[in-house]
Amino acid sequence: MIGLLLVGILAIVVSPTASKMDEATGEASVDHVLVLKSERKMTLLARGEAVRTYKVALGGAPVGAKERQGDHKTPEGTYVLDRRNPKSKYHKSIHVSYPNEQDKKRAAKLGVSPGGDIMVHGLPNGFGWLNTTHLAHDWTDGCIAVTDAEIDEIWKLVADGTPIEIRP
Repeated sequence: MIGLLLVGILAIVVSPTASKMDEATGEASVDHVLVLKSERKMTLLARGEAVRTYKVALGGAPVGAKERQGDHKTPEGTYVLDRRNPKSKYHKSIHVSYPNEQDKKRAAKLGVSPGGDIMVHGLPNGFGWLNTTHLAHDWTDGCIAVTDAEIDEIWKLVADGTPIEIRP
């Protein structure tokens, strides 16, 4: 039993995450967020190396880039995590700077609104008990959803102004 405890402690001490901690804050220095829609995966990166990876749920129509308001697609492109909402109706949320100029031009050519309010967020308030079962299907209106515990962790690790790249 003590041997297992020592192995666990050693794994924490020498883990890749531990080596990417900011000495001043004791937290990871995340400088980029990468979402791979086809894999339903979001990775927090520090100096090009993975710090944390999460399984995510996406918009209800996940294939293809978001083109218009109400299409239930998660955008594709490079954005910024630019502000947070601690009183979100989805536990906590961090705003993605969609639409960018390219998104606005594409929507204008189509004669539609590009939409907005794309977030990385937790579960709807009162539904935290769902935990990872929310991953059974894509359910958001175009956002990137994680569990409440995961958004709490992301909240601490990712500063406003961090780039987020969302790939197909």
